[in-house]
Amino acid sequence: MDADHQARPLADDQVALVVEVFRMLADATRVRVLWALADRELSVNELATMVGKAGPSVSQHLAKLRMARLVRTRRDGTTIYYSLDNDHVRRLVVDAVHNAEHAGPGVPAHHRGPNAEPPHA
Repeated sequence: MDADHQARPLADDQVALVVEVFRMLADATRVRVLWALADRELSVNELATMVGKAGPSVSQHLAKLRMARLVRTRRDGTTIYYSLDNDHVRRLVVDAVHNAEHAGPGVPAHHRGPNAEPPHA
């Protein structure tokens, strides 16, 4: 258990922000986008290819993720690159995927090999 936790009550505005984060994670495309960004930055076109969706659709998801402060951008010329906003977001995404792997049959992928989890950013 985290030392910061100590079962302290949460303020209503903080609860609302947490709910919004989970709302962002309640979409398959956004989960795939966040997972793709877990260890690198990517452009919209690269992300669209990786998640198997059209660029405009991925752009809309990225806009929502950016407004929720889960991703950030970096411009290089005419290309905008996306990355996870911070290591807390990365940990949240990786832990959610690992938790889901434990619900399935067999040995979870993250327990099978050194390349199962994206490298720590």
